[in-house]
Amino acid sequence: MDRRTLLAATAGALALPAVTRAQGSFPKITIGMSGWTGFAPLTLAENAGLFRANGLDVETRFVPQRERNLALASGALNCVVTTVDTMIQWAASIPLTQVLVLDRSRGGDGIAVRPAIRGWSDLRGKTVAVDGAGTTPYFVLAYMLRENGMSIRDVQTATLAPQPAAQAFVAGQFDAASTYEPYLSQVRQMGADRGRILATTNDHACVVDTLAFQPAFIERNAEAVRRVVKSWFDAVEMIAREPMRSWEIMGNRTRQTAEQFRDSAQYIEWLDLAKNRDYVAAGLPEFTRKAHTVQRESGVLRQDVDVSRLFDDRFLRAMG
Repeated sequence: MDRRTLLAATAGALALPAVTRAQGSFPKITIGMSGWTGFAPLTLAENAGLFRANGLDVETRFVPQRERNLALASGALNCVVTTVDTMIQWAASIPLTQVLVLDRSRGGDGIAVRPAIRGWSDLRGKTVAVDGAGTTPYFVLAYMLRENGMSIRDVQTATLAPQPAAQAFVAGQFDAASTYEPYLSQVRQMGADRGRILATTNDHACVVDTLAFQPAFIERNAEAVRRVVKSWFDAVEMIAREPMRSWEIMGNRTRQTAEQFRDSAQYIEWLDLAKNRDYVAAGLPEFTRKAHTVQRESGVLRQDVDVSRLFDDRFLRAMG
């Protein structure tokens, strides 16, 4: 199970009620997401009234990642959030368009190794505990290996979800593990004589989350989409202006205290308007092409996707 299914308490996304029209001129917008910290400003926008202040009726729903794209295709959802690498997978079977970058991992995902593994080449032939193909930890491992002149085929993999993978590694099993916070901190605390972190997303920035609609919805409801994007930026501004209140609201959704939520947020970066514009112009296109290559080479993606058409920046350009 991938990180983006974390706390995905609502199963059976295809059974969700069909999207309806909200009062006024905009449709009700239902966003499929999970309890991942990077998505939490959407919860803040909902529960602090920021969507309403922008004239929208928006509901965020925790939907398992494996069902989120199917719910989007069926009309049970009209907006989804997940990682760029997953968006590429989904785009192979359904039309979707990203309009906003939510967050980037900043040390929250990484590869743990035994002390004897001094560098990437020492991983050749070794066994890595990692979640299955198509998940974020698997992509992180494949991406980082490729960035260091190797491939996923150069290692042996043992399929374990992120928490069991970290627990098994700390208990002395396996040569390495691909996992994320808060489980990665178990390795940080275990002592350099037993294990260490070879690299994180601070070294290789490869975990990026975005928000997407289907193209037909965007064309019919462009102003509503613009207001969703604005509401995200309003939420990021609120976090900076009222951090404790914001942490409390966001943490409450996932049964965390404000302090616990604050601690969970230290390994991610939420992107405001300026950072969105900069990254979409200078960083995202190259990363998306790399992610597509990694997904193809690792066998996760079985056909090419035109990644040049996956992001529509008109709503970022429209912001004041």
